[in-house]
Amino acid sequence: MALAAVATVVWSGSFVTSRALHDSVPPVQQAFWRWIVALAALAPFAARAAWRQRHVLRRHLGFLLLASLLGIAAYNTLVNQAALSTSAGTMGMIMAASPVLMAVYERVGGVRLGVRRIVGMLIACAGVLLLMGGGRPSLDFGAGDLWMAGAAACFASYSALLRHKPREIDGPAFLFAAFVLGTAMLLPAYAVSLAVQGPFDPTPSTVGPILYVGVFSSALAFFAWSRAIALIGAARAGAVYYLQPVCVAALSYVVLGEATSPAQVLCMALILGGVVLSAGWWQAA
Repeated sequence: MALAAVATVVWSGSFVTSRALHDSVPPVQQAFWRWIVALAALAPFAARAAWRQRHVLRRHLGFLLLASLLGIAAYNTLVNQAALSTSAGTMGMIMAASPVLMAVYERVGGVRLGVRRIVGMLIACAGVLLLMGGGRPSLDFGAGDLWMAGAAACFASYSALLRHKPREIDGPAFLFAAFVLGTAMLLPAYAVSLAVQGPFDPTPSTVGPILYVGVFSSALAFFAWSRAIALIGAARAGAVYYLQPVCVAALSYVVLGEATSPAQVLCMALILGGVVLSAGWWQAA
């Protein structure tokens, strides 16, 4: 559980950095340079392992491509896109509901959920819908909220997929290969962004956050999360996500000055209560 907690807390900062960069670095360029930095940080520890296992990696290329698309190329780009029009606190709260989808994947895989987990999932989903509706029952969702819901779905799918990672692929080799493939997938979109939006200005206020998300939120956090999934499974690791909206709300207030409204507090309580009830966190601790 400690590894999942480390990943969750570190990832909380990435939502704040995405929001801080929303008007200075285009979303695709944020994602692309994030993974370039992550590759540079991970290479000394994983490049040789990936090269030694190149034949194994090639044999499981389909798995690697799907994992790279969901967890590397799509997830973070969608988060950055959401940051253009929604607050960091809202992003963290929507993301906190991703363990619900992880539990759904378990059910599809043949695991019986039980009444407690189903009720918890429904409560968490109600909290997300209220949050996206501005604190009231509504289907008139903002664009940023929908982008963030897509990001949460990608991350939950990636986490569920990690449970089926071939045992013959070492963790560092898998991450390095996924980072390489995910970055390659982003390259065409990055070229289009450069042509249409132009490059961003590399100043301390733009480079610093990208270095943070590249080193800590990517290389460190993804390694810790992968190990947590391997040790305790996606559903139990997902239970630790109850920390994330609290951390994001605190960071966004301190760094960005974003206050949390009473309606958001209510939605947070519903989401976290539902996730904890569904995942049985107190039993897994």
